[in-house]
Amino acid sequence: MARRRRPSGRNISGILLLDKPVGITSNAALQTVKHCYRARKAGHTGSLDPLASGLLPICLGEATKLSAFLLDADKRYWVRVRLGEKTTTADAEGEIIESRPIDGIDEQAIRNVLPDFRGEIQQLPPMYSAVKHKGERLYDIARRGEEVEREPRTIHIHELELVGCELPEFELEVACTKGTYVRTLAEDIGERLGCGAHVVGLRRTGVGPYGEADLHTLDEIERQAEERDHFAGLDAKLLPLDSALGGWPEIRLNKDMAFYIRQGQPVLVPKAPLEGWVRLYSGQEFLGVGEVLDDGRIAPRRLLAQASPHS
Repeated sequence: MARRRRPSGRNISGILLLDKPVGITSNAALQTVKHCYRARKAGHTGSLDPLASGLLPICLGEATKLSAFLLDADKRYWVRVRLGEKTTTADAEGEIIESRPIDGIDEQAIRNVLPDFRGEIQQLPPMYSAVKHKGERLYDIARRGEEVEREPRTIHIHELELVGCELPEFELEVACTKGTYVRTLAEDIGERLGCGAHVVGLRRTGVGPYGEADLHTLDEIERQAEERDHFAGLDAKLLPLDSALGGWPEIRLNKDMAFYIRQGQPVLVPKAPLEGWVRLYSGQEFLGVGEVLDDGRIAPRRLLAQASPHS
Protein backbone atom coordinates (compact mmCIF):
# COMPACT_ATOMS: atom_id res chain seq x y z
CA MET A 1 0.00 0.00 0.00
CA ALA A 2 1.44 3.38 -1.01
CA ARG A 3 2.29 5.75 1.79
CA ARG A 4 0.31 8.94 1.95
CA ARG A 5 2.56 11.84 1.05
CA ARG A 6 2.84 14.49 3.75
CA PRO A 7 2.24 18.06 2.57
CA SER A 8 5.44 20.05 2.25
CA GLY A 9 6.08 23.55 3.52
CA ARG A 10 5.31 25.48 6.67
CA ASN A 11 1.81 25.57 8.06
CA ILE A 12 1.86 29.34 8.42
CA SER A 13 -1.25 31.52 8.24
CA GLY A 14 -1.60 35.27 7.79
CA ILE A 15 -2.03 38.06 5.26
CA LEU A 16 0.86 39.90 3.63
CA LEU A 17 0.13 43.25 1.99
CA LEU A 18 2.49 43.12 -0.97
CA ASP A 19 3.43 46.13 -3.08
CA LYS A 20 3.55 44.35 -6.44
CA PRO A 21 6.13 45.91 -8.74
CA VAL A 22 5.53 46.80 -12.37
CA GLY A 23 6.67 44.22 -14.91
CA ILE A 24 5.68 40.91 -13.34
CA THR A 25 2.43 38.99 -13.12
CA SER A 26 0.48 38.65 -9.89
CA ASN A 27 1.07 34.90 -9.96
CA ALA A 28 4.85 35.38 -10.27
CA ALA A 29 4.75 37.69 -7.24
CA LEU A 30 2.65 35.15 -5.34
CA GLN A 31 5.06 32.30 -6.08
CA THR A 32 8.03 34.39 -4.91
CA VAL A 33 6.31 35.18 -1.60
CA LYS A 34 5.23 31.56 -1.14
CA HIS A 35 8.82 30.40 -1.72
CA CYS A 36 10.27 32.96 0.70
CA TYR A 37 7.85 31.93 3.44
CA ARG A 38 8.14 28.22 2.54
CA ALA A 39 4.38 28.30 2.90
CA ARG A 40 2.35 25.15 2.37
CA LYS A 41 -0.55 27.05 0.85
CA ALA A 42 -0.89 30.56 -0.61
CA GLY A 43 -3.15 32.60 -2.87
CA HIS A 44 -3.71 36.19 -3.93
CA THR A 45 -6.91 38.21 -3.97
CA GLY A 46 -7.34 39.54 -7.48
CA SER A 47 -4.80 39.87 -10.27
CA LEU A 48 -3.01 43.05 -11.21
CA ASP A 49 -1.78 43.44 -14.79
CA PRO A 50 2.02 43.37 -15.27
CA LEU A 51 1.74 47.10 -16.10
CA ALA A 52 0.15 47.78 -12.70
CA SER A 53 1.76 48.12 -9.30
CA GLY A 54 0.41 48.36 -5.80
CA LEU A 55 -1.60 46.51 -3.23
CA LEU A 56 -1.81 42.75 -3.73
CA PRO A 57 -2.94 40.97 -0.53
CA ILE A 58 -1.27 37.55 -0.30
CA CYS A 59 -3.16 35.01 1.81
CA LEU A 60 -1.10 32.26 3.44
CA GLY A 61 -2.47 29.05 4.95
CA GLU A 62 -5.89 29.39 6.54
CA ALA A 63 -6.17 32.94 5.21
CA THR A 64 -6.88 31.46 1.78
CA LYS A 65 -10.34 30.60 3.13
CA LEU A 66 -11.04 34.33 3.38
CA SER A 67 -9.61 35.36 0.02
CA ALA A 68 -13.03 35.32 -1.66
CA PHE A 69 -14.20 38.12 0.65
CA LEU A 70 -11.28 40.31 -0.45
CA LEU A 71 -11.97 39.41 -4.08
CA ASP A 72 -15.51 40.73 -3.60
CA ALA A 73 -14.39 43.87 -1.77
CA ASP A 74 -14.29 47.37 -3.23
CA LYS A 75 -10.99 48.56 -4.73
CA ARG A 76 -9.15 51.87 -5.08
CA TYR A 77 -6.78 52.88 -7.88
CA TRP A 78 -4.58 55.70 -9.12
CA VAL A 79 -4.40 55.78 -12.91
CA ARG A 80 -2.58 57.88 -15.49
CA VAL A 81 -4.33 58.20 -18.85
CA ARG A 82 -2.96 59.39 -22.19
CA LEU A 83 -5.37 61.02 -24.60
CA GLY A 84 -5.28 60.82 -28.38
CA GLU A 85 -4.17 57.19 -28.77
CA LYS A 86 -6.13 53.95 -28.64
CA THR A 87 -4.29 50.62 -28.23
CA THR A 88 -5.17 46.96 -28.67
CA THR A 89 -5.08 46.33 -24.92
CA ALA A 90 -6.29 49.78 -23.72
CA ASP A 91 -2.91 50.23 -22.00
CA ALA A 92 0.69 51.01 -22.90
CA GLU A 93 1.53 47.32 -23.47
CA GLY A 94 -0.62 47.15 -26.59
CA GLU A 95 -0.03 48.41 -30.10
CA ILE A 96 -1.42 51.79 -31.10
CA ILE A 97 -4.33 51.18 -33.46
CA GLU A 98 -5.75 54.69 -33.71
CA SER A 99 -4.52 58.27 -33.20
CA ARG A 100 -6.74 61.33 -33.03
CA PRO A 101 -6.05 65.00 -32.27
CA ILE A 102 -6.86 66.40 -28.84
CA ASP A 103 -7.42 69.96 -30.07
CA GLY A 104 -9.93 71.81 -27.91
CA ILE A 105 -9.68 69.35 -24.99
CA ASP A 106 -8.53 70.92 -21.73
CA GLU A 107 -8.74 70.15 -18.00
CA GLN A 108 -12.27 71.50 -17.75
CA ALA A 109 -13.44 69.29 -20.63
CA ILE A 110 -12.17 66.25 -18.71
CA ARG A 111 -13.89 67.38 -15.53
CA ASN A 112 -17.14 67.89 -17.44
CA VAL A 113 -17.37 64.24 -18.59
CA LEU A 114 -16.41 62.58 -15.30
CA PRO A 115 -19.90 62.80 -13.71
CA ASP A 116 -21.19 60.54 -16.51
CA PHE A 117 -18.95 57.75 -15.19
CA ARG A 118 -19.79 58.02 -11.49
CA GLY A 119 -22.38 55.79 -9.86
CA GLU A 120 -23.86 52.70 -11.48
CA ILE A 121 -22.69 52.24 -15.07
CA GLN A 122 -22.49 49.51 -17.70
CA GLN A 123 -19.05 48.32 -18.74
CA LEU A 124 -18.04 45.94 -21.52
CA PRO A 125 -15.22 43.59 -20.43
CA PRO A 126 -12.14 44.11 -22.65
CA MET A 127 -10.93 41.36 -24.95
CA TYR A 128 -7.64 41.36 -23.04
CA SER A 129 -9.17 40.09 -19.80
CA ALA A 130 -9.53 36.83 -17.90
CA VAL A 131 -13.28 36.63 -18.53
CA LYS A 132 -14.22 33.28 -20.08
CA HIS A 133 -16.08 32.75 -23.36
CA LYS A 134 -17.15 29.14 -23.95
CA GLY A 135 -14.52 27.97 -21.49
CA GLU A 136 -11.66 30.00 -22.99
CA ARG A 137 -10.09 33.15 -21.55
CA LEU A 138 -10.77 36.25 -23.62
CA TYR A 139 -7.09 37.22 -23.68
CA ASP A 140 -6.24 33.88 -25.35
CA ILE A 141 -8.85 34.60 -28.03
CA ALA A 142 -7.55 38.16 -28.43
CA ARG A 143 -3.98 36.97 -28.91
CA ARG A 144 -5.16 35.03 -31.95
CA GLY A 145 -6.44 38.29 -33.39
CA GLU A 146 -10.07 37.33 -32.85
CA GLU A 147 -12.89 39.19 -31.15
CA VAL A 148 -16.14 37.81 -29.71
CA GLU A 149 -19.32 39.39 -28.41
CA ARG A 150 -19.32 40.18 -24.69
CA GLU A 151 -22.16 41.04 -22.36
CA PRO A 152 -21.90 44.40 -20.54
CA ARG A 153 -21.64 44.24 -16.76
CA THR A 154 -23.09 46.54 -14.13
CA ILE A 155 -20.43 48.12 -11.92
CA HIS A 156 -20.43 51.02 -9.48
CA ILE A 157 -17.89 53.84 -9.46
CA HIS A 158 -18.04 55.28 -5.94
CA GLU A 159 -15.45 58.01 -6.53
CA LEU A 160 -13.81 59.38 -9.68
CA GLU A 161 -11.61 62.42 -9.17
CA LEU A 162 -9.18 64.27 -11.42
CA VAL A 163 -5.98 64.68 -9.38
CA GLY A 164 -3.52 65.80 -12.06
CA CYS A 165 -3.56 67.14 -15.60
CA GLU A 166 -0.62 67.72 -17.91
CA LEU A 167 -2.01 67.10 -21.36
CA PRO A 168 -1.95 64.83 -23.26
CA GLU A 169 -1.97 62.94 -19.92
CA PHE A 170 -4.12 63.24 -16.83
CA GLU A 171 -4.43 61.36 -13.53
CA LEU A 172 -7.48 59.97 -11.77
CA GLU A 173 -8.25 58.42 -8.41
CA VAL A 174 -10.94 55.74 -8.63
CA ALA A 175 -12.94 53.88 -5.98
CA CYS A 176 -15.07 51.10 -7.45
CA THR A 177 -16.74 47.76 -7.00
CA LYS A 178 -15.14 44.43 -7.89
CA GLY A 179 -15.02 43.55 -11.56
CA THR A 180 -14.29 47.11 -12.70
CA TYR A 181 -11.77 47.37 -15.54
CA VAL A 182 -9.90 50.63 -15.08
CA ARG A 183 -8.42 50.27 -18.59
CA THR A 184 -11.93 50.18 -20.03
CA LEU A 185 -12.97 53.13 -17.87
CA ALA A 186 -10.07 55.19 -19.24
CA GLU A 187 -10.82 54.11 -22.79
CA ASP A 188 -14.50 55.02 -22.41
CA ILE A 189 -13.62 58.47 -21.05
CA GLY A 190 -11.37 58.97 -24.08
CA GLU A 191 -14.23 58.04 -26.39
CA ARG A 192 -16.57 60.45 -24.61
CA LEU A 193 -13.98 63.19 -25.19
CA GLY A 194 -13.82 62.17 -28.86
CA CYS A 195 -10.10 61.46 -29.06
CA GLY A 196 -9.52 57.99 -27.61
CA ALA A 197 -7.27 57.13 -24.67
CA HIS A 198 -5.26 54.39 -23.00
CA VAL A 199 -3.70 53.73 -19.59
CA VAL A 200 0.01 54.48 -19.16
CA GLY A 201 0.23 54.05 -15.39
CA LEU A 202 -1.87 52.11 -12.89
CA ARG A 203 -1.52 51.50 -9.17
CA ARG A 204 -3.95 49.78 -6.79
CA THR A 205 -4.09 51.73 -3.54
CA GLY A 206 -6.86 49.94 -1.66
CA VAL A 207 -8.58 46.56 -1.29
CA GLY A 208 -11.48 46.36 1.16
CA PRO A 209 -10.17 47.47 4.58
CA TYR A 210 -6.56 47.68 3.41
CA GLY A 211 -4.68 50.72 2.17
CA GLU A 212 -1.05 51.51 1.46
CA ALA A 213 0.05 51.95 5.09
CA ASP A 214 1.47 48.46 5.69
CA LEU A 215 2.80 47.51 2.26
CA HIS A 216 5.95 45.42 1.86
CA THR A 217 7.96 45.30 -1.35
CA LEU A 218 9.05 42.09 -3.04
CA ASP A 219 12.70 43.14 -2.64
CA GLU A 220 12.12 43.58 1.09
CA ILE A 221 10.62 40.10 1.40
CA GLU A 222 13.45 38.50 -0.60
CA ARG A 223 16.12 40.29 1.47
CA GLN A 224 14.44 39.19 4.70
CA ALA A 225 14.35 35.60 3.45
CA GLU A 226 18.16 35.61 3.15
CA GLU A 227 18.78 36.74 6.72
CA ARG A 228 19.52 34.53 9.69
CA ASP A 229 16.38 33.52 11.60
CA HIS A 230 14.50 34.94 8.65
CA PHE A 231 11.16 33.28 9.39
CA ALA A 232 10.71 35.37 12.55
CA GLY A 233 11.18 38.57 10.56
CA LEU A 234 8.94 37.40 7.72
CA ASP A 235 6.17 36.19 10.02
CA ALA A 236 6.18 39.54 11.84
CA LYS A 237 5.06 41.18 8.58
CA LEU A 238 1.84 39.15 8.45
CA LEU A 239 -1.48 40.66 9.47
CA PRO A 240 -4.07 38.66 11.45
CA LEU A 241 -6.69 36.80 9.45
CA ASP A 242 -9.64 38.75 10.80
CA SER A 243 -8.10 42.00 9.53
CA ALA A 244 -9.46 41.03 6.10
CA LEU A 245 -12.98 41.55 7.45
CA GLY A 246 -12.50 44.94 9.05
CA GLY A 247 -15.83 46.59 9.81
CA TRP A 248 -17.78 43.33 10.04
CA PRO A 249 -19.73 42.84 13.31
CA GLU A 250 -18.03 40.65 15.93
CA ILE A 251 -19.89 37.78 17.60
CA ARG A 252 -18.41 36.52 20.88
CA LEU A 253 -19.44 32.93 21.55
CA ASN A 254 -19.43 31.08 24.85
CA LYS A 255 -17.93 27.58 25.02
CA ASP A 256 -21.21 25.81 24.25
CA MET A 257 -21.98 28.05 21.28
CA ALA A 258 -18.45 27.64 19.94
CA PHE A 259 -18.76 23.86 20.22
CA TYR A 260 -21.93 23.75 18.11
CA ILE A 261 -20.54 26.24 15.58
CA ARG A 262 -17.48 24.01 15.14
CA GLN A 263 -19.88 21.12 14.47
CA GLY A 264 -21.45 23.15 11.67
CA GLN A 265 -24.65 23.92 13.56
CA PRO A 266 -26.33 27.35 13.78
CA VAL A 267 -26.65 28.92 17.23
CA LEU A 268 -28.84 31.63 18.73
CA VAL A 269 -26.76 34.52 20.04
CA PRO A 270 -28.44 37.23 22.17
CA LYS A 271 -28.23 40.78 20.75
CA ALA A 272 -26.69 39.56 17.49
CA PRO A 273 -27.19 41.55 14.25
CA LEU A 274 -30.44 40.87 12.43
CA GLU A 275 -28.82 40.14 9.05
CA GLY A 276 -25.58 39.90 7.15
CA TRP A 277 -22.12 38.44 7.69
CA VAL A 278 -20.30 38.35 11.01
CA ARG A 279 -16.92 37.46 12.50
CA LEU A 280 -17.00 34.61 15.00
CA TYR A 281 -14.80 34.44 18.12
CA SER A 282 -14.36 32.08 21.03
CA GLY A 283 -12.57 34.15 23.64
CA GLN A 284 -9.72 35.78 21.68
CA GLU A 285 -9.63 33.04 19.04
CA PHE A 286 -10.98 33.94 15.61
CA LEU A 287 -13.07 30.98 14.44
CA GLY A 288 -14.13 32.20 11.01
CA VAL A 289 -17.14 33.69 9.26
CA GLY A 290 -20.83 33.27 9.96
CA GLU A 291 -24.09 34.50 8.46
CA VAL A 292 -27.35 35.53 10.14
CA LEU A 293 -30.21 33.26 9.10
CA ASP A 294 -33.82 34.39 8.59
CA ASP A 295 -34.75 33.02 12.02
CA GLY A 296 -32.01 35.05 13.72
CA ARG A 297 -29.57 32.21 14.37
CA ILE A 298 -25.90 32.50 13.36
CA ALA A 299 -24.77 29.82 10.90
CA PRO A 300 -21.09 28.99 10.29
CA ARG A 301 -20.05 29.65 6.70
CA ARG A 302 -16.25 29.56 6.55
CA LEU A 303 -14.45 28.16 9.59
CA LEU A 304 -10.71 28.00 10.15
CA ALA A 305 -9.19 24.56 10.67
CA GLN A 306 -7.25 25.58 13.75
CA ALA A 307 -5.87 28.49 15.64
CA SER A 308 -2.72 30.02 14.21
CA PRO A 309 -0.13 32.37 15.68
CA HIS A 310 -1.37 34.90 13.10
CA SER A 311 -5.10 34.29 13.44
